[in-house]
Amino acid sequence: CGGAAAFALAAAAALSAAGETGAASAGWIDADTPEAARTATSFVDGTEYRLVMSDEFEMENRTFADGEDPAWTSMDKHDDIMDSAGYGSLHFYNSSQVTTKGGYLNVTAKIGKTTWLDQSLNKTIYQDSRNYISGMVQGWNKFCFTGGIVEVDVIFPGKPNIGGLWPAIWILGNLGRATYEASTNRIWPWSYNTCDRDLQPAQELSACNVDGHYGLNAKQGRGSTEIDIVEAMMGPPGALSGTTPPIANPYAAMTLQSAPGVTSRRPKAGHPPRFNATSGRDGYPVEPPQNWYRHLQYSGNTSINPYFYGTYLAPTLPKEPVQRSAKQAYQADAISAMFQLLPQHFQKKHKFRLEWQPGPGGRIDWYGQMPTASGDVEWVHAYSITDKDIEGTTGAVIPAEPSYLIFNLALSSNWGFPYTSSATCKKCFDCDDPACACSMNRGFCDMLRRGDASMLVESVRVYQSPNAEAHSGANHTLGCDPPEFPTREFIAGHEYRYVRRWPAFDDRHPLKQVAVGGGTCATDHDCGYTRGNCFQGGRRGIFSVIGLRKRCICNQGYVGSHCLTEAKGDEKKGAYEMRHDHSIMERVAWPSVPWPLSAAFTGLVVFFGFSMFKQIKQRKTNGSLSGMRRPTFRATGEDSERVTLITGRSV
Repeated sequence: CGGAAAFALAAAAALSAAGETGAASAGWIDADTPEAARTATSFVDGTEYRLVMSDEFEMENRTFADGEDPAWTSMDKHDDIMDSAGYGSLHFYNSSQVTTKGGYLNVTAKIGKTTWLDQSLNKTIYQDSRNYISGMVQGWNKFCFTGGIVEVDVIFPGKPNIGGLWPAIWILGNLGRATYEASTNRIWPWSYNTCDRDLQPAQELSACNVDGHYGLNAKQGRGSTEIDIVEAMMGPPGALSGTTPPIANPYAAMTLQSAPGVTSRRPKAGHPPRFNATSGRDGYPVEPPQNWYRHLQYSGNTSINPYFYGTYLAPTLPKEPVQRSAKQAYQADAISAMFQLLPQHFQKKHKFRLEWQPGPGGRIDWYGQMPTASGDVEWVHAYSITDKDIEGTTGAVIPAEPSYLIFNLALSSNWGFPYTSSATCKKCFDCDDPACACSMNRGFCDMLRRGDASMLVESVRVYQSPNAEAHSGANHTLGCDPPEFPTREFIAGHEYRYVRRWPAFDDRHPLKQVAVGGGTCATDHDCGYTRGNCFQGGRRGIFSVIGLRKRCICNQGYVGSHCLTEAKGDEKKGAYEMRHDHSIMERVAWPSVPWPLSAAFTGLVVFFGFSMFKQIKQRKTNGSLSGMRRPTFRATGEDSERVTLITGRSV
């Protein structure tokens, strides 16, 4: 008990000391971002955008576990891919697989089994496991933005000719938390602001909802929209059928996922959409035209993605942590393009850019850098989607939800693994089981054992326009809780959707408070050089506790248990804060009386007042009041000072 108490005392002392120095916020811009990168010119409208967020990942050995970073959280959980589309997830996310090294964010996958207990919707507890460990880092409910330019400098992991890894850089609406299926059920990827009674059961936050509960705006359709900046697919070389121009592995998928989706005469997987009816020999149509988005724009070596047209969110399975009935099932569309990658994308850094103009009248444009014969790089405008095409096809709109960035490296049997195998092949994906070799690409396990499976991100930068008139679509905003699309109160009212599930975990809240020092250390080097100091017991000077471990104390402007991260945060208040930013007296809950009761009370007061006035007037008229006389006094007894009051008639 004494050791535990001493440890608790040291931790409290470290946090107290950190509080003394303070951790001031300076927006979301990394101090290491060069001045030349503080602005960017839009490739679409040609105007200048200003930097609003950046991370250069220059500080070595940063960690991103919950409570370590103000902008990012690295996952410690399995991927909730347990839906009716299939159990494709092969990995367990571990926060130790995300760190910074050599000026890059490293997101790494490796072989390693993880076993845990889980619970199904019908309360059955069962044991589950995965054979690979990987990493995901996300900015959920920390840094959010709506609209602007996102630019990422990345080296893709693995080998371009060996499939099995699924690196992705994407953004998701803040109402849904990636890998938490309870938060995305009937929320993802809705971008629909029309009251449709037939679709209302499937869209939880429908425009048909006349009351704005949990701080939401009334009659506003909401969702957790998804825009995939880049997802890399590796595999054996060779042109892929159905692509025009011909695309081969490796390629990058660039996708908008949207609901509601096309429900009738959808294109067939592996084939491009057919917009004209086919005719037989006699001229009569054999098959009617298919329904799909007709005005998608592709440039350079980019093709429509005929292998993924979307996901049908069917009624849920017994093992799923959520419930979705047949009436609540719905179709989501994946409006996707395939951008040709080269081996150089896996050897050197290349930039990818998303230009996002949100809401009605908006558009989304994807760009990628391609190596040239001279050894330089050039930008290619790969793909464009306009709001007119989205709205005209399904009634959806270009996403306008406050969204956050995600970097992850997944492993899925549905991505890059052989689609077909012999009848005698055991369908399994365990590198430690020789019988599974026929279900995986040759060289995949050796690649992981060599440690060649790290996605390296040199920088991420977000720019927004200071001039709303200079671009199409709605205004650009910062923050996870903007007044136009609030999220804070809804998340607070549904915290159970955003936490890891019992019995494997026992989260009290979705996110921990970011630590300000307190990490164990040996020297100041462990506390970020000049960013913090290492002191006995986590206290400076004479307040140090002899015999306790040394702990980091952060200097002004730095946070994290080892002070490796700059303190960052929103500079403007969100919707909830603006509504509650009043004086103490304004916050007092004054009594409120319903108007029918107030009217009845007023009527009674008027009635009795009029009755009293009428009686007094009548008495004056009848002389009953004029006949009253003043009281007289008469001395009694021997004491002349004692009197008896003679009142006569009185009121």
